[in-house]
Amino acid sequence: MGLWVIGHECGHQAFSDYPWLNDTVGYFLHTGMLAPYFSWKYSHRRHHSNTGSMDHDESFVPKKKSSLNNVSRLLNTPPGRLIRLAILCTVGWLLYVCFNVSGRKYEKFANHFDPKSPIYNDRERLQILVTDIGLIVTSYGLYKLAMAQGFTWLVTVYFAPLVIVYGFLVVITWLHHTHRSLPHYDDTEWNWLRGALSTIDRDYGLLNTVLHHITDTHVAHHLLFTIPHYHAMEATKAIKPVLGEYYQFDDTPIIKAMWREATECFFVEADEGEGKSKGVYWFNNKM
Repeated sequence: MGLWVIGHECGHQAFSDYPWLNDTVGYFLHTGMLAPYFSWKYSHRRHHSNTGSMDHDESFVPKKKSSLNNVSRLLNTPPGRLIRLAILCTVGWLLYVCFNVSGRKYEKFANHFDPKSPIYNDRERLQILVTDIGLIVTSYGLYKLAMAQGFTWLVTVYFAPLVIVYGFLVVITWLHHTHRSLPHYDDTEWNWLRGALSTIDRDYGLLNTVLHHITDTHVAHHLLFTIPHYHAMEATKAIKPVLGEYYQFDDTPIIKAMWREATECFFVEADEGEGKSKGVYWFNNKM
């Protein structure tokens, strides 16, 4: 997971001063973990450009209360929460990159492998194809490895750790953008700074260091995403007194936080009442 974070940093051009080096290192790191480097780089860049927007954010766009149905009511129960968390931790990443689940709504089917996907513009489509070629070559290499070492061996040393990596990735990202104190905005209220501040730092204990502090410096990352990880703690200390109450941090143990957010943050609804802005949405769970 630490290596994956370095690849993520390459996508932000924060790894080095040389774009070609960033993309080369990021491409090989992510492709080696079956992640679509350029595809995700561009969709993730748009996430940073539209964080907290109900209309244009690219990931973990919450559902409005008005869009829920009877099946949603079943998922808003303790067994339903367990099912949602199990899906999130196991196949959540695949559902997102393959089917755009929890992503921005487009007029046509969107995923991270089709060069003609509506996520990308014409200048980016060739790099999406390069991403696909790398994934095909890696998959063939894994097939040959399985033939030589055995499928069980490959699952043990490669795919099982990979499931854990993507479980971490999805949980970390979800918790950064899911908390009762974090608003979302429609086009009438959203601006870049409001969106960038709609995220929260978390404490993963010893894993903060292992994961290059992507966990506890995420607010600074959204404000200044080209800062390398080895300056992220310094940057976070610097922005805290500037942001004051607008800096958000939660040190709730992660397992407890996962259950709490799965319980309390089931949908969003607009502010109600006199003097409230209908373009600002807050998490809730009361059906």
